[in-house]
Amino acid sequence: MKLKCLIVEDEPIARKGIEEYVNDIPFLELVGSCESALPAATILSENKIDLMLLDIRLPRTSGIDFLKSINNPPLVIFTTAYSEYALESYSLDVIDYLLKPIPFERFLKAVQKAYDYQLLLHQAGSTEP
Repeated sequence: MKLKCLIVEDEPIARKGIEEYVNDIPFLELVGSCESALPAATILSENKIDLMLLDIRLPRTSGIDFLKSINNPPLVIFTTAYSEYALESYSLDVIDYLLKPIPFERFLKAVQKAYDYQLLLHQAGSTEP
């Protein structure tokens, strides 16, 4: 099983770094990468996304407001330089909250948590009569 990923990050260098991390992990598949919520919404509506790696400070809206606007959002890991949104993010049931710069080991731990959670959901769904 692979997690289909979407990256929403307005900083080009950070976006490229996260893309490289995703490409280095065998159970992740990069479906899209964009710099703001509008193209992200389009990608979400046209593709099955399992995991969204979402920055909090985006052009025209925040990642938090964007997440609140999504019906049936995928699993989310916030990737941000700002620690002050962490508490609010957990009220949105995010999987993890990563502070930039993100060490690979910390990124791997977060996506492994998302993978394990998705696997549990999948197994629970497949055991029903």
